Amino acid sequence: MRWAKTKFDWNQARAFLVTAEEGSLSAAARALELTQPTLSRQVAGLEETLGVTLFERTPRALLLTQTGIQLLEHFRIMGSAADRISIAATGQSHSITGNVAITSTDMMATHYILPIIKRIKPIAPELQIEFITSNQLSNLMQREADIAIRHSRPQEDNLIAKRLRDTTAHLMASSSYLDETGRPSKVSDIDSMMYVGAEYPERLLGVLAAQGLSFTSANFNYHTSNGTVLLELVRQGFGISFLPVEMLERYPELEIVWPEFEPMQIESWLVTHRELRTNAGIRLVFDQISEGLGYDQRSQ
Repeated sequence: MRWAKTKFDWNQARAFLVTAEEGSLSAAARALELTQPTLSRQVAGLEETLGVTLFERTPRALLLTQTGIQLLEHFRIMGSAADRISIAATGQSHSITGNVAITSTDMMATHYILPIIKRIKPIAPELQIEFITSNQLSNLMQREADIAIRHSRPQEDNLIAKRLRDTTAHLMASSSYLDETGRPSKVSDIDSMMYVGAEYPERLLGVLAAQGLSFTSANFNYHTSNGTVLLELVRQGFGISFLPVEMLERYPELEIVWPEFEPMQIESWLVTHRELRTNAGIRLVFDQISEGLGYDQRSQ
């Protein structure tokens, strides 16, 4: 660690972080219980110390510069670490109680969130966590859930959102299914295969047509609104479907049907309401998920 290279102080770093997340100096000043001139001086001091410009100041808004976007992830990690230090120093972690409701799709909950939540148990054993698995968007503003993982950026005001790492979905099948039907040697061979569809399989016909496939509803012998069931249908040889690329490593019986296909891009957003700043349980779960699934610098 090159301690002599670290010149800025935590107050300056915190001022930048909260301003970036709140979107304005006035909102950040209220969140930190500071005056706006004091907060502005702290942000300017950080820019001077680092020798960079973090915000473009326009008459209507503060806009992060490219440098600001690149540094924001590092300051977020600092902020999360500072929260954990405060909790650990005061012994609060084992006294965190209450209920935190997380909403996501069933596949996201089963394969991505549960391994992360398992790490929270020794940190806050009294915290109760509720899983709401649905493909419908829960309304955080009406407190149907405390934390949501969504696959598009939320449009509601007064929500805190962080973009997580993107992933891709590929057309997959089980090796046993391809052994039985034969592996395609050309794109048109896939047209005769059975497809495992989601709740409304007709919505995928356009996506498949863009890949050169002439699928019709007759190809969808099986469909489900449950992502975990869909995965099992594919694993057990009922047909082919788009699945996240991470499933290949977890389930070696799966393989990509046609590697030349352009994968589907999947973005994910971690979303919560403003109580994040005052509720230790929500903060702990939010931070653990955001660290476990990773930040994306395009979140701003």
